[in-house]
Amino acid sequence: MSYTINRLFNDSTFDDIDARTRNALADNGFGVLTEIDVKATMKKKLDVEMPAYRILGACNPKMAYAAIGMEPRVGAMLPCNVILREVDGGIEVSSIDPVASMQAVESAELTAVAREVRDLLAKAVAAI
Repeated sequence: MSYTINRLFNDSTFDDIDARTRNALADNGFGVLTEIDVKATMKKKLDVEMPAYRILGACNPKMAYAAIGMEPRVGAMLPCNVILREVDGGIEVSSIDPVASMQAVESAELTAVAREVRDLLAKAVAAI
C-alpha cells in the first residue's frame, strides 16, 4: 500500500504550487497549522544545501475532532502532512494517506474517518 497521494507539476514555480496547494486544502476544509521549511532548517542546522522542501501540517477540524473523540491518542498522528518538494522534472506534492498511517490503530470507526480524510486530501491534491 502506498502511504502518500502524489502529483507532479512541471509547469510551475515552487511558490506557485505552494499557494495553489494551500488554496486547494482550504477549499476542502483543511487549514495549515504548521509549516516547516526543511531546506532552510537543514542549511541552518547542518550547513548543507538541498532542493526546496516544505512540510505543511494540514488539519480538517471536524475530522480531527471526530478522530480524537474515538481515540484520544490519535493526536500523535495529527496533523496530516503534505509535502512540497523540488524534484527532477518539477515540483512534487505528496499528502499522507491517512488510511495507511492509521493502520496501527485497530478501530473500524477510525478507519472510516481516515477514509473520509483520504478522499478530501485526494480531492485537494487533484485540485492543485
